[in-house]
Amino acid sequence: MELKFFKDFDLSNFWNHDNYALKEYLEEYPNDEMILSVEEELGYKLPASYIELMKVHNGGMPKNTCFPTSESTSWAEDHIAVTGIMGIGRNKNYSVCGSLGSQFMIDEWGYPDTGVYICDCPSAGHDMVMLDYSKCGKDGEPEVVHIDQENDYKKIFIAKDFETFIKGLKDEEEFDFE
Repeated sequence: MELKFFKDFDLSNFWNHDNYALKEYLEEYPNDEMILSVEEELGYKLPASYIELMKVHNGGMPKNTCFPTSESTSWAEDHIAVTGIMGIGRNKNYSVCGSLGSQFMIDEWGYPDTGVYICDCPSAGHDMVMLDYSKCGKDGEPEVVHIDQENDYKKIFIAKDFETFIKGLKDEEEFDFE
């Protein structure tokens, strides 16, 4: 598959392939019908870079799980951490339309309904990473933001788009956890 995004990025070593990641996150590759169906259910057009990555590996746990921030969060002073990236589908608990997906976080946890929640975090629901459509509309290119439930659902800008977010994930060893 010829990639439009991630051309200068090594995806071959991006994903963690442990049993938990495969069982809870990895969906079958999405076809165009599934993508349209999920977009209709979510009410948002998914970014082309997200769709492209999911066509390569539809959800999972990345090896690099931290993204630097300029603001502190309930997790750390200088970064956020993600557990996994939700795939396009409905079959896995951690897919965007799965039982613990985007709508669940809005309905059950009270997260803002301004986009699609795509990454869960090690806090077990107390913070999430979201594709935020509040500035671009439901068909635009969303920013990636961190929503901190522990801090009154504070929104922190993470990246201008999904591709930038993925390319910016760092190994946790680059951060001081003291």
